[in-house]
Amino acid sequence: MSNIYRTAEFAIPAATLWRALTEPELLSTWLMPNDFHPEVGHQFTMTTDPAPLFDGTVHLEVLELEPPHRMAWSWKGGPIDTIVTFTITELSPTSCRFEFLQDGFRGLGAEFARMFLRGGWRKLHPLLRAVVQTLDYESTTND
Repeated sequence: MSNIYRTAEFAIPAATLWRALTEPELLSTWLMPNDFHPEVGHQFTMTTDPAPLFDGTVHLEVLELEPPHRMAWSWKGGPIDTIVTFTITELSPTSCRFEFLQDGFRGLGAEFARMFLRGGWRKLHPLLRAVVQTLDYESTTND
């Protein structure tokens, strides 16, 4: 079984990063259009362009929610049925570590999808960073 793992540090409070992961409009900005709601058991979808063996719709369910530190989703689309876990570790009042794990890729089709998604997650990191920097800027200018 193989996975995708990414980590990054952000010079923002954990609660600010949590907003980018749990507010549907912010999630749409850096990840995909969605009908997400931060509630355990909520089933939702995300949509993107179709690809080989994938119709462009990801079916998800919120499995865990521990604000502002941990969230897990089931992630089903095309040949994959995986678990995505987001972990935020507060390093100081103004910095945090973000960890992303997508686990459970099985079979040849899933391995192809993993290689495709691994490249996609690399591209999403700068988008997430841009979104949270905007949120951090808004919080300092609205005081």
